[in-house]
Amino acid sequence: MGAIRSYLTQPCRAGFAIFAAAAIAWPLLSQPAAARGPEGIADVAEQVIDSVVNISTKQTVDMRGGEMPQLPPGSPFEEFFEEFFKNHKGQNGENPHPRRVNSLGSGFIIDPSGLVVTNNHVIADADEVDVILNDGTTVKASVVGKDLKTDLALLKFKPPHPLKAVKFGDSDKLRLGEWVIAIGNPFSLGGTVTAGIVSARNRDIQSGPYDNYIQTDAAINRGNSGGPLFNLNGEVVGVNTAIISPSGGSIGIGFAIPSKTVMPVIDQLRTTGEVRRGWLGVRIQQVSDEIAESLSISPPRGALIAGIDDKGPAKGQLDPGDVVVKFDGQDVKEMRDLPRIVADTPVGKQVEVVIIRKGKEETKTIKLGKLEDTSEQAAAPKKETAEEKPVVKRALGLDLANLTDELRKKHRIKEKVKGVLITGVDPNSSAADKHLQPGMVIAEVQQQPVSTAAELQQRLEKLKKDGKKAVVLLVVTADGDPRFVALGLQ
Repeated sequence: MGAIRSYLTQPCRAGFAIFAAAAIAWPLLSQPAAARGPEGIADVAEQVIDSVVNISTKQTVDMRGGEMPQLPPGSPFEEFFEEFFKNHKGQNGENPHPRRVNSLGSGFIIDPSGLVVTNNHVIADADEVDVILNDGTTVKASVVGKDLKTDLALLKFKPPHPLKAVKFGDSDKLRLGEWVIAIGNPFSLGGTVTAGIVSARNRDIQSGPYDNYIQTDAAINRGNSGGPLFNLNGEVVGVNTAIISPSGGSIGIGFAIPSKTVMPVIDQLRTTGEVRRGWLGVRIQQVSDEIAESLSISPPRGALIAGIDDKGPAKGQLDPGDVVVKFDGQDVKEMRDLPRIVADTPVGKQVEVVIIRKGKEETKTIKLGKLEDTSEQAAAPKKETAEEKPVVKRALGLDLANLTDELRKKHRIKEKVKGVLITGVDPNSSAADKHLQPGMVIAEVQQQPVSTAAELQQRLEKLKKDGKKAVVLLVVTADGDPRFVALGLQ
């Protein structure tokens, strides 16, 4: 799950073992009815319980190599392997013959023909997938399609008898404090109903490019992954995916993918077996208050273009330093809005992109490309035509030098990177606070290219005379990854 793979956060899936837990039952009779939740919860649970299924996966793994296999983040087999390789070594430190391992998760039926939605990490790397219905019937299932970026998967099985499907609701209509119901397979115990409220919306937990999670305090535990989150109308408003927990059990912070994100992904998997997303071909970053002030953007908003893919649709239309404030008629209020809007836009569509460039608003028309899972970003390297002496200047708490072939080789800086080299950083400066480091290159000052340390210093002096309080630098790593950094001039 990317950054969410910290010791505090776990994908809510069950491993091979069944976890034991102790609980203290507090008397509820003395509590008011409102504290126990609305009475409609029981009606909803009875209405939808048969549509919620358990997902059982099997995988054969060769244990003889002596090393724990490399598993993707969130793999349902991860805990089993950790325990096995810790406690089940052979006489010579080697592991025994291939083993058959199991894992359990959750899912829900969206079509009586036998279509089931679950999380991708529940079925990732599985050799076999079984769907276990609420009445205990086990049926073999196949994978129709899966999407790694949203951690969703669609399964299909042949119904042994008539099935009951659930419908999606509108997650955008959820309100903070609204009651929701989670049903799933926690700790491999089978169908379990828990209830809570919507604690927050639009949560970014750094697990992927389209994070927009619903946060709930409904008890979500390992094994709940892929299970539905219902509103009190019995509609699915989310897919339970992750929890924050130091122990693996619920501490009242769980996350669900909103139905608004789920529905278009599942529709595409259902019809084509894959997800086609729009692609703009840009790298973006947040518009901080300092950057907004320096670029004359008030109030701070939009997505700042930090780099352009040489083969992307935006090439020739957008430039680094542009701030996208509207895309295809939708406002871009903050950086993370843009990837979701672009991804949801049909491939090949001509869209209007409203940008702020050097303080003025402009509109560009761009035809969107198709986002590939692995897109190569190539740039034709150009050799330096002349060498300059490595003149060292000091400004903004930085030691700066002209970028020579010798310094480029020393810091392993790619040929395509141009600008002024940072050779030192004052640890007490704001530049250090912004994580600037020796070996990085300043490519632009206030959206204007710079090639020497002297030129950079002259630009800074002019900005001070013009009354600017901050300067925006385009800083590039040795590998060519750019980002904008605002530093105070006073």
